[in-house]
Amino acid sequence: MTDMKDMQTGGAPEPQKPDTTEHIPVTPAATPATPAPTAAQPAAAQPTAPVPHHAPAPSPTGTAPIPPTPTAQTYSMPHQNTYQSTTGGPTAPVVNPQHVHTHEKKRGGTGKTFWLGFAGAAVACAVGLGCFGIWQANVGNAPSTDSQTPTISQNKSGSTAITQKAETLPEEVAQKCLPSVVAIDVYTADTSGMGMFGAATGSGELIASSLGSGVVLTEDGYIVTNNHVIDGADAVTVTVEGNQYDADIVGTDPSSDLAVLKARDASGLTPMDIGDSDNLIIGEWVMSIGSPFGLEQSVATGIVSATSRSQIMPASTDQYGNATGETSVYANMIQTDAAINPGNSGGALVNSEGALIGINTLITSYSGNYSGVGFAIPVNYAVNIAQQIMDGKTPTHAQLGVSLSTVTPQIAQRYGLTTDSGAYIAAVSPDSGAAAAGLEAGDIVTKFDDRDVTSADDLMLDVRGKNPGDTVVLQVNRNGETSDVEVTLGSDEASQQAAQR
Repeated sequence: MTDMKDMQTGGAPEPQKPDTTEHIPVTPAATPATPAPTAAQPAAAQPTAPVPHHAPAPSPTGTAPIPPTPTAQTYSMPHQNTYQSTTGGPTAPVVNPQHVHTHEKKRGGTGKTFWLGFAGAAVACAVGLGCFGIWQANVGNAPSTDSQTPTISQNKSGSTAITQKAETLPEEVAQKCLPSVVAIDVYTADTSGMGMFGAATGSGELIASSLGSGVVLTEDGYIVTNNHVIDGADAVTVTVEGNQYDADIVGTDPSSDLAVLKARDASGLTPMDIGDSDNLIIGEWVMSIGSPFGLEQSVATGIVSATSRSQIMPASTDQYGNATGETSVYANMIQTDAAINPGNSGGALVNSEGALIGINTLITSYSGNYSGVGFAIPVNYAVNIAQQIMDGKTPTHAQLGVSLSTVTPQIAQRYGLTTDSGAYIAAVSPDSGAAAAGLEAGDIVTKFDDRDVTSADDLMLDVRGKNPGDTVVLQVNRNGETSDVEVTLGSDEASQQAAQR
């Protein structure tokens, strides 16, 4: 999975094993622009080289194709349109009375009666054919009234207008939601120069460094986006319905990859309706909205492909192996096939009612662009974090209060453990929910609320998907005996504040 920060260069680091502790330091995370294959992708899979559009398909044998034996060709006449006369139908035959009289018989009334009857029939045919032609021209060629065909109507100004059907669902949703999605431009100071002892120098001029999207939460300009969109910014501008505002960074939560901006002097903006991400249905219709590749106000439609997709993105490291960012924990994400590309990050994923259900964040791709697998942070989680930031609080997350490592068959055999998978508790923090529930170092957690736990990552993601104060049930293996333990989750507020300080 790759975050969608645009206009970045450089290779993506290989995925690393997450921190073995549940506590995660909070520092901004650098975002790679070129995605590396995730653990879920086959290791041997390689990106397919693009085939030029103009390149012909190669011959299977590598030799020139043998021309086919000439055979008789069958030709068909080109399609001919049938046009109706605009002056009437077929021309009626002309009856010459003199001609009739010339052929009248002189003898008896029978012949004369015959020819008079013949002339009358001819006149009747002529009148009938003429009437048919008039009807054909005026009625038979009238425009179709089929409801599936647009009706062309003439207005008073003389120009032609097309009367269309009622709006479709995508049109209605786009019209409702587009005013609530913003384009974000990020600027950083120019430090391209190099001074003495390797110190960075430069003009200090602000230059465009990345871009993304955001969603309006309040009329006075609070906007939620991804942390990786504005990470390292020296200045930020947002564009809302064609109006550009300078924006301040109100606060960030790097471990959740969320941030809140405030557009200066903004008023009368259109907040987006907030939906419910806890009751999504696989296959339901969705629309992604944002600024892919800087193309503002772009929409794409798709469906909910899956829910409860979780991922841990390791912190970036420098050339010496030191962490330069924060590990991001993405729990219970929404998977969608609605197009998400660089620049869509922080944008909206909405449902058929035009309500926000997710913040577009990640994709899985060999190329770094849309490949049909994108992910959004559920809105219920995102709005909770955003509200804490807007209230001036340090964002907090659920915490078990333990240090963890992953149990594998090799580790189990080496240390004589009684189970070959799970999350091994290496230490328990005092005054934590785990300590209050009686968990001990050496316990192995194998289930979380009836879901299998096969690694430390599994348990970390399960805990992050809850809220502080929630009660969960853990299945714990202690010295070969299994029991269920009820734990009330705590908060990581203290560790978050310490990390910020």
